[in-house]
Amino acid sequence: MAEENEARQIGIIIVSTADYGSAMLRTAESILGPLSDCSSISVDEEDRVSEIVRRLDDAAKRLNKGNGVIILTDMFGGTPTNLALALLAGHQVEVVTGVNLPMLLKVFTSRDKNLDELARAVAKAGVNGIVVAGSLLREKARDKPAEP
Repeated sequence: MAEENEARQIGIIIVSTADYGSAMLRTAESILGPLSDCSSISVDEEDRVSEIVRRLDDAAKRLNKGNGVIILTDMFGGTPTNLALALLAGHQVEVVTGVNLPMLLKVFTSRDKNLDELARAVAKAGVNGIVVAGSLLREKARDKPAEP
């Protein structure tokens, strides 16, 4: 049964400028343990667009086990996102931008959802993971009832 669930998991690709994506995968692996059906693709200035699109296409084909692939990119409007969007027409993929560690942990722990549901959950986790910590702690301290 575990093998069957793993075979149906959504594949994961992180596309980012420089080595950001592979560093994030290493960080997620240090927290969650060994990860499968995932890849990171770096986009550097000297890379040819056609080569990056080929690598994206190959990864999407390899990682799609039947339920699609979620592509996490660093920033909406950036080259990694723009290149990933080229896969929307020919693959079962969804692109979610602004990748951060809460998003990555969510995607690896919720891969049994359908692609659309997973994309929404990952985006929500990313937004919820952004906190102005000092302000939050000061608010909590202000709202805390005085001790008798």
